[in-house]
Order: sequence, then C-alpha cells, then structure tokens
Amino acid sequence: MMDELIFEVSQDLDGGYTAECLTEAIFTQADTWDDLRTNVLDAVTGFYFDQTPPSRIRLHLVRDEVLSVA
Repeated sequence: MMDELIFEVSQDLDGGYTAECLTEAIFTQADTWDDLRTNVLDAVTGFYFDQTPPSRIRLHLVRDEVLSVA
C-alpha cells in the first residue's frame, strides 16, 4: 500500500490547472488552485471508494519557462 500519491500539476494556457497522478489512473482539472485541491481530493476519494486511500497527496507544480538569451 502506498503512503503517498504524487500529482504532476501544470498550468493551462487559459490559466486553469490540470493534475495527473504519476502512479494511478487519476486525472482532474480546475480553474483555480483551491478548486484543484478540492477536485484532487474528490478524484482520489472516488478512485479509492472501496479501499483505504494513501495518507498524503503531493501536488507538484511543473512550470515550463522559456528565457530569451540575446
């Protein structure tokens, strides 16, 4: 049994967020960071509806930033 789930979170071009679990088939999205937290908890609860879920969920925000060197 895993003790922690890790979600890779990226910010969409429209400003929203998408979160994908790295070890389970769990994916969700939201317009705000607070809504994303709620949606991740709901998605994990639904995924583990008949099992005990991990005790921790880690949201790892990935930023892709391009710097211009001139």
